[in-house]
Amino acid sequence: MGEKKKIIRVVLDTNILVSSLFFRGMVSKIVDLWETGIIIPVISRETFDEFTKVLSYPKFSLTEEEIKAIIDDNILPFFEVVDITETVDGVCRDTADDKFISCAVSTSAGYIVSGDKDLCDLGRYKSVKIINVNDLLKMFA
Repeated sequence: MGEKKKIIRVVLDTNILVSSLFFRGMVSKIVDLWETGIIIPVISRETFDEFTKVLSYPKFSLTEEEIKAIIDDNILPFFEVVDITETVDGVCRDTADDKFISCAVSTSAGYIVSGDKDLCDLGRYKSVKIINVNDLLKMFA
């Protein structure tokens, strides 16, 4: 019998999520990881709200229909939507980033993938490792 692979749950910070969807290069390889089920990205109402807010920024020039299509085609089929059961407050220098830690802790995600210095400087919170895109991709090279 084949060895059962462990499901790796990850929380993607908003910049990583947006960059993986809209830009080419290494960060776009994350989409392949979630589309093939190698990782399961986890999103909460709070992190989802930030994501949709960023999508509506003028620099992206997306219509409401385009935003809905991104969510329907790229997010909902692949992401695990979770409720926050453990709220983290004041852990990160930028307290706005605590929502990503809360999401990861609430679902026992192993990793937060971020390029944000405030998050990355933490390195770890409880059992959650905070890594960058390169570290994530190296895990599957």
